[in-house]
Amino acid sequence: MHWEQRSAARTAVVWDALSPRLSDPGQRIVDVGGGTGGFAVRVAELGHTVTVIDPSPDALAAASRRADERGVTDRLIGIQGDLSALGDFVDPGSTDLVLCHDVLGLLSDPSAGLHTIASALRPGGTLSLVVGQRHAAVLAAAVAGQFGRAADVLSGEPTHPRLFDAGECARIVEDAGFEVEAVHGVRVFSDLVPSGLVDGEAGASAALLALERAVADRPEYLALATQLHLLAVRR
Repeated sequence: MHWEQRSAARTAVVWDALSPRLSDPGQRIVDVGGGTGGFAVRVAELGHTVTVIDPSPDALAAASRRADERGVTDRLIGIQGDLSALGDFVDPGSTDLVLCHDVLGLLSDPSAGLHTIASALRPGGTLSLVVGQRHAAVLAAAVAGQFGRAADVLSGEPTHPRLFDAGECARIVEDAGFEVEAVHGVRVFSDLVPSGLVDGEAGASAALLALERAVADRPEYLALATQLHLLAVRR
């Protein structure tokens, strides 16, 4: 399956979960590792102020161009940096929502990163977290014939990016001062279905996306999901 279709599966599931939290305009939002602004610009279009923090100046320049094209330059702020520097740019307790997608697994100390995010959020503020999921990585490696890697991941050998299961991720999020409100499976089927079954088949991509949405909040499918999406509220 093409990268664009995998990305669409992730974006749709995460966006569906976040949309109710974005209904009131004028929120202050931080997108950690927001890259080229694909998600942040869409959020800014809803009337929110979004600060994108990313270590890549090229990615931030692309985000600025995207914001200009969509007419939201005044609501998108780009800052070169990483999660560890969040406190240098964002006042404590000043943020309504933090997006932390595909970042936590890159950190040497995920717990410290979550505490940093908690400090930036107001009480009752929301964390949107996307991480890689361990059990799906075992399955993917085995199906690809990489049995040694599958065994290593299964045994808990360190990986980069770091992978999590739903219970482990929920525990470290709660230990950082959050209440987990929802866990969604992302890309449950999209990375398993061969491209040939979808590419060029009228309606197949839409049907697959509908199936992804149908199982995203069903806990029995979490172990198959390439990624996990958690929504948590700061206590």
